Amino acid sequence: MRQPGSILLVSCYELGHLPFAIASPVAFLERAGYCPTVLDLSVSRFDREQIEQALFVGISVPMHTALRLGVRVAEQIRKLNPSCHICFFGLYASLNSEYLLQHSADSVIGGEFEEPLLKLIEARSNAGNDSLQVEGVSFRDRTQLPYLERLKFAPLSYRGLPPLSKYAQVVSNGTHRFAGYIEASRGCLHHCLHCPVPPVYNGRFFVVPEMIVLDGIRKLVALGASHITFGDPDFLNGPRHSMRIVRAIHDEFPNLTFDFTAKVEHLLKHRDSLSEFREAGCLFVVSAFESVSNVILNNLEKGHSRENICELLEVFRDVGLTIRPTWVPFTPWTTLDDYIDLLEFVLSEQLIQNIDPIQYTIRLLVPPGSLLLHRGDMKRFVTGLDQPNFSYRWVHPDPRLDQLQKDVSELVEQLIQPESSSVAIFERVRRLAYAVRGDRYLPFVMDLISPVAPPRLTEAWFC
Repeated sequence: MRQPGSILLVSCYELGHLPFAIASPVAFLERAGYCPTVLDLSVSRFDREQIEQALFVGISVPMHTALRLGVRVAEQIRKLNPSCHICFFGLYASLNSEYLLQHSADSVIGGEFEEPLLKLIEARSNAGNDSLQVEGVSFRDRTQLPYLERLKFAPLSYRGLPPLSKYAQVVSNGTHRFAGYIEASRGCLHHCLHCPVPPVYNGRFFVVPEMIVLDGIRKLVALGASHITFGDPDFLNGPRHSMRIVRAIHDEFPNLTFDFTAKVEHLLKHRDSLSEFREAGCLFVVSAFESVSNVILNNLEKGHSRENICELLEVFRDVGLTIRPTWVPFTPWTTLDDYIDLLEFVLSEQLIQNIDPIQYTIRLLVPPGSLLLHRGDMKRFVTGLDQPNFSYRWVHPDPRLDQLQKDVSELVEQLIQPESSSVAIFERVRRLAYAVRGDRYLPFVMDLISPVAPPRLTEAWFC
């Protein structure tokens, strides 16, 4: 092994799970003979000694929250260790490369980042900091597109990461169990306008070899996982690949449960497979419904309609599988009636317990490079780029909606606790929305709520 401690990979936040975006590059580096150290600041304290010893620090930013935290961490690192090389890598790194290279980063990598990250470290070992030029790596004096080449994946390495007990757990039938996280594919075939994946992957999709996925699951089970979250942008982009993996893990670990994320249109297209997923241990499926307004869905180019959502809910009831929808309730096209209609839809379809309350607060995020910026009607609402917050500012034409979003966010933040009732929070949100519209509020019948909550993860979903 090469000099230990000189390479540090940092995770700031990955939705409460053991960071895949650290385990994967560590595997690439170890295969090449390096011995990197790792730090997950979502569950561990800032380690001054690790920072001061590092010659190279890679900060993983697979999502918006991780990026905001990562920039603050980079500032601390720069003060403690001014000479180290700081590299941001991951989905949100390339979207915000201009700002990062101006303020925090020496280099930025997007797309399939593991190979460029390894080559960057090797180049620095051989040539120092002078005249670096690595495919897929952007520097202050030269920028490159995200790296979109097929990788020769290495078996995942969880060496040095905290135990699973530190991370989100799955809750099912009143019991908590350790949950692992893995990805069977990267990128996405689709171009939903609000999604951060298309600006980076441009419709490209890469499968992770089955043997790598299965090896990773075995390691997670050995660490104590009895549930696996497949974190692919869409698990059904490659349905045959996904089904082979599900069948293999069920044969090997018949009591292992799992969840995955998929688009409405894919779930409808592959509805005949849902029973097999359930029988193989699928507890729930996450799907980005986003809205029940066809106007909003069309503006986002989601590829499904309100009618499709209703059809899918009926399919899931027939199969006996839990759906956990995600929403973007606040967009420039959302009316107050739309927001209340969404809440009434959740109530009428008996979805209250299937939805994390944070979902009622989500405001459309427009990061640099977003495909939404190419829509003429979106430009009417955008007031400029807020670079330090890594998003474009936009103002709703109805000031009540901007205020409602702030009020709902404050309410949910105030009420949400690890064991808080999603039903009670929903009722408060609904009451608030009706008050803004000035309508008489009619409480719903609590007896209609099931005494058995559907399965979920303990970490609420947000970006």
